[in-house]
Amino acid sequence: MDGDLSEGGMQTVALNDGTHCGETQPLAGIPVSNAIPNSGLQNQVTSPTQIIPPPQARPTSLPQYPHNPGSAYNSPNSASSPAMSPIPLATPTTPGTENGGAAVVRTSSSKMESIKSWSISTYKCTKQLLSEKLGKSSRTVDSELEGQIESLRDTQRKYSQILRLARALSSHFYHVVQTQQQLGDAFADLAQKSPELQEEFIYNAETQRTLTKNGETLLGALNFFVSSVNTLCNKTMEDTLLTVKLYEAARIEYDAYRSDLEMLAQQPRSEVSSIKLEEAQRNFNGHKAHYDRLRADVAIKLKFLDENKVKVMHKQLLLFHNAVSAYFSGNQTALEATLKQFNIKLRSPNTAPPSWLEQSVPETFQTIFGSLNSPTK
Repeated sequence: MDGDLSEGGMQTVALNDGTHCGETQPLAGIPVSNAIPNSGLQNQVTSPTQIIPPPQARPTSLPQYPHNPGSAYNSPNSASSPAMSPIPLATPTTPGTENGGAAVVRTSSSKMESIKSWSISTYKCTKQLLSEKLGKSSRTVDSELEGQIESLRDTQRKYSQILRLARALSSHFYHVVQTQQQLGDAFADLAQKSPELQEEFIYNAETQRTLTKNGETLLGALNFFVSSVNTLCNKTMEDTLLTVKLYEAARIEYDAYRSDLEMLAQQPRSEVSSIKLEEAQRNFNGHKAHYDRLRADVAIKLKFLDENKVKVMHKQLLLFHNAVSAYFSGNQTALEATLKQFNIKLRSPNTAPPSWLEQSVPETFQTIFGSLNSPTK
């Protein structure tokens, strides 16, 4: 280079694209100042062999290319930059997307089919119920089975009344026992502070303590009676009545599809009516099998329930009679024998309740823990 760079001048170097180094290329939309700040450029020397690419003007809009999903989009600089790989414009597909879409479609269609069948069944059942209430349609009646179902519901109402009264008796008697215990403690305290009435107070204190002990024994028998009647009334009978509800719903569906089949059978025969008649016959057969199965289940449960009810109530009524009679007659031996006869274990009032660990392990482990906690001799 022959130019002098000492005064801040710049050498113009010819480039391959026809431009000259040192010529400022204005950017699009950005004004360029003619003054070059003197910030150390005077001390920089440009090598004559160094090729400085000119700044490219920033395009204001993207070039428009025809979109072809099967072709690849080449960058405008791809000719001068062979290292750049073409970027396809086709939408990338995730593995399994097609199968997932098909699964979603199948799930949606199955949900729609279930909603459709439920709507049709609900409409038919509602129509059948209204027709039965208005007397426009007949209903299937099993006199013997419905008589047993009505008897079961009446029995449950009466047993619920017994259960309510037994709970009230147990609750009131619990307060009586607590009052007797407090009264005995008060008599014992006064026996120590009143020497002139010490003997009388001691007699009454011992009497109240004996009544408290016998009352706790009777209270255990009453609680056992309440628990057994509650299980029979609210679990065993309720389970049978739940099957009865399913049976009654199946009966309504059976009558609804039976009425539909009878209506289609009376219409004139044609190709469309024959197809509808065959479909109605299939639906009727399916609901008839479901109805017969539930009717057999109800009959079996009613039979076993009656046998279980007799056994349970025979034991509980005998317990209730013997315990109440022994308590109010003052026969402590007979009262304790009654509890032993029915395997009723009472928790001592002075013992602490079992821990959560003892409650969660079987009885065998509770026995082991009890032996470990017992004092050594």
